[in-house]
Amino acid sequence: MSNRYRGLPSVDLVLAQEPIRELVQEYSHDAVTRLIRQQIAERRATLSGDGSAPTMDAVVEAVIHMAKMSWHAWPRPVINATGVVLHTNLGRAPLSADAVAAMTVAARGYSDLELELESGERSSRQAYVASLLCQLTGAEAALVVNNNASAVALGLAAIAQNKEVVVSRGEAVEIGGGFRIPDVLLQSGAQLVEVGTTNRTYVSDYETAISEEAGALLKVHASNFRVVGFTHVPAISDLVVLGAKRGIPVLNDLGSGCLLETTEFGLAHEPTVQEGVAAGCDLLFFSGDKLLGGPQAGIVVGKKDLVNRLERHPLARAVRIDKLGLAALTATLLHYLKDEATSTIPIWMMIASSGDKLKRRAARWKRAIGSDASLVQGESAIGGGSLPGETLPTWLVALSAANTTGGAEALAARLRRSDQPVMARIQDDLVVLDPRTVLPEEERVLVRMAKGAVE
Repeated sequence: MSNRYRGLPSVDLVLAQEPIRELVQEYSHDAVTRLIRQQIAERRATLSGDGSAPTMDAVVEAVIHMAKMSWHAWPRPVINATGVVLHTNLGRAPLSADAVAAMTVAARGYSDLELELESGERSSRQAYVASLLCQLTGAEAALVVNNNASAVALGLAAIAQNKEVVVSRGEAVEIGGGFRIPDVLLQSGAQLVEVGTTNRTYVSDYETAISEEAGALLKVHASNFRVVGFTHVPAISDLVVLGAKRGIPVLNDLGSGCLLETTEFGLAHEPTVQEGVAAGCDLLFFSGDKLLGGPQAGIVVGKKDLVNRLERHPLARAVRIDKLGLAALTATLLHYLKDEATSTIPIWMMIASSGDKLKRRAARWKRAIGSDASLVQGESAIGGGSLPGETLPTWLVALSAANTTGGAEALAARLRRSDQPVMARIQDDLVVLDPRTVLPEEERVLVRMAKGAVE
């Protein structure tokens, strides 16, 4: 046993190898040494099970592989060829060129984040972005935090702590990451009062449930699921009338934050923020990185007195948005004010892409990839907790897995593990690539990765 252990190279000998010396120059002596010790320990465990001692080259190769896998920049860029426009696992909405540039400028140096340049006095980081949001939505006031879950939690804590919040049983839901409306209510100090049934709730159900302890009526938009058939939900305007009658604020969690009319793109109607404001909601909550097409953010718009209460709440400091998010969000909102969202914001460019344009792109890819590729029709999904069940017609490039051991799953894995990872989807035992969600500047790389995967 001891002879086998003596066959293991020492840490110093491994450090002396040329590829490892280069690794030390790129990183640090201590970091590389830790990897070497880890690799030798793993090989020692193998030897205790009657394995054979590794060669020096094998240890060096393993250390370099570990460094490559452990120390690359992250998150890594991925080409989204799945056709899912808002892909949560891939970071949801890609930003516009202007939003990326704004983040770069904000990160590179100092800024007037909390300074009023005219007077030289301290100001609020919320002032400018709030003004843009009010202009776009018609709201009296606005507030931005780090994500929509935070926005809802802050709103409930500021408005309904130690009070009852009435919500439809069909809207006491869970969204991605285990985020549950009942749990948020509990953490905010509010008490959940469920009314109605899973599929049918009426205004009268809310009214019956209102007690002296009622702090708010809460409506949660079904942004990531759909109940069909024998259903009924009250219009938000009816809840606003009830809230005004009983002196109780109406809070509306819209989720996706849509500012455009989705029916113009062949999709079902998605309630817009402007509609919620016009209906008289006291507070509306929505995300920045879903149908708004900007960075991760939680946005609150509504009545000024209530927004001010949220701003003054201690939790507001804990969930505030950073300067990079504000820069990207501001640039995104300006696209809407310029009426150029469908030509500059990537997700709206994708949603607005015509069938003819998608077919031309897919045909170009097919020709470049070769005989292993074919053209088929398919559907793109919106995804990301927006417009559940809604799809858009598209054209796909289907890659044959006939020559790939392991079939379509193995071919899709090859694409994911490419030098430039490509996320595809499997349909009818074929690996398909959807041009709708591939940015124009990614096309050449995508074709190269696809050709390499099928060869």
